Amino acid sequence: MGNAVVRTPNMDSIAAAGTVFENAWVANPVCMPNRSSIMTGRMPSAHGVIFNDRSLDWHANTFVRQFRSAGYATGLIGKSHLQHGTSRNAVVPYRGEGAVTSTLPAGWDEIENYERYLEASPEDPEDFYGFGHIELASDHGARITGHHLQWALAKGGRREDLFTDYDEAVRGNHISERWWQIYQPPYPEELHSTTFVTERTINFIREAEAKQQPWLSWCSFPDPHHPMTPPGDWFFRHKPEDMVLPQSRHDPLTDAPAHLQQFKQMHPRDQRNWVAPCGYGGDDEMLAEAIAATYGSIEMIDHGIGRILDTLDNLGARDNTIIVFTSDHGDMMGDHGLFLKGFMHYRGTLQVPMVIDVPGNGAARTDSLASSVDLGVTLMDLCNLAPYDGIQGISLAPVITDPQAEVRGHALIEDDLSNITAKLTPFPGKTRTLISGKHRYTYNNKGEEQLFDLSTDPDEMNDLKQDGILRSRLIEQMMAALVETDDAARGAPATGAPLQ
Repeated sequence: MGNAVVRTPNMDSIAAAGTVFENAWVANPVCMPNRSSIMTGRMPSAHGVIFNDRSLDWHANTFVRQFRSAGYATGLIGKSHLQHGTSRNAVVPYRGEGAVTSTLPAGWDEIENYERYLEASPEDPEDFYGFGHIELASDHGARITGHHLQWALAKGGRREDLFTDYDEAVRGNHISERWWQIYQPPYPEELHSTTFVTERTINFIREAEAKQQPWLSWCSFPDPHHPMTPPGDWFFRHKPEDMVLPQSRHDPLTDAPAHLQQFKQMHPRDQRNWVAPCGYGGDDEMLAEAIAATYGSIEMIDHGIGRILDTLDNLGARDNTIIVFTSDHGDMMGDHGLFLKGFMHYRGTLQVPMVIDVPGNGAARTDSLASSVDLGVTLMDLCNLAPYDGIQGISLAPVITDPQAEVRGHALIEDDLSNITAKLTPFPGKTRTLISGKHRYTYNNKGEEQLFDLSTDPDEMNDLKQDGILRSRLIEQMMAALVETDDAARGAPATGAPLQ
């Protein structure tokens, strides 16, 4: 995608063989909502996971369930975050009765709670949203939890090195003097989450191939993410002084929503241990350290992807395997003076990499619009599996066949908080963004707007909301998109046997 610093030969090899969607966007720029949208093919307002404070309905249909019903072995290796076990501190209890009562047994939404894995790996559910096999790496940075913890302990890791809390007394090497969440872990790279996800994904593929069973693997690396902790030599892959900092980092945000102006004034070291959206405090040295560490993490992931691709080649499976590479959202890395993620509707968090490599199709790049919500229905279409009721994504298969084809005229992006959380924070409770043609239009429930022409202003520095004609046209398009997205499947008669 044009980055001349980070080195990703294996990701590049997938891009060189598949279709690169250069105009791909999230359905929501927060982890759990967008992961749930990928799984279900539905917008967050439809599947219900609007923020990191609630779990995906246990009975939700997913594209993975369709593959498993068709006889595929289905495995989730690494970060799931379909349940809020890794983000329970985002939950603000509602002071009163809930909107619904639950008939599900206690514990249904605790599969990802790290406490379950502290002493031994517990018995896994027979079906986890369609996955028949799960091996979770449930945390970030150098804090190891989930199945990953027991795996690392079995390989000789010391518990005191593997399981540390998020605080300034963290165990680590080369801890940044500017922000303690940049450091080298106290354990070798052989025990890091990227190695775990790589090796266990390879094992899952080998076992399925040995049984001559078709398979679907969700290979989900927790990195890159804060804390920024590439292990071993990966920590030194890039020097901070060599990093290219974003030109937009000096954006005064004069006309930006008020909460973005507040974020910009916050340095991450002045926040709680689990850092919320913030600025980088004008600290170029810290920003350069963060980017260098992030690039190290990305390059380690690329190395792992290379090992998986080699496994497919050695098994003779590469020519019969669809490969998708994407992310659940992006991060701000100093863009507009902002840092990390959450409630910042700029390209840094909203636009994601998306490559789909289908054997037999030639390599291509396309600027046709795509959304994370499209991935599940695309895979079902490519594999001749029937969709289910309520899917709001659109198959990208026609674009893979013809890169000039267009299957959607716009992409809608949602971003919501629970009512109680919105009352207690400066964040807007509801934000909607429309990507239409070359424009990005954003509106929130505080009445704040942004409008940019991404073709002439890719850094989003020149707000055009004063252009009344253009603004009116995009408001009309957003209204149409909102009406179109209204969910007609909620409450429809359910099918299938009850899940166990």
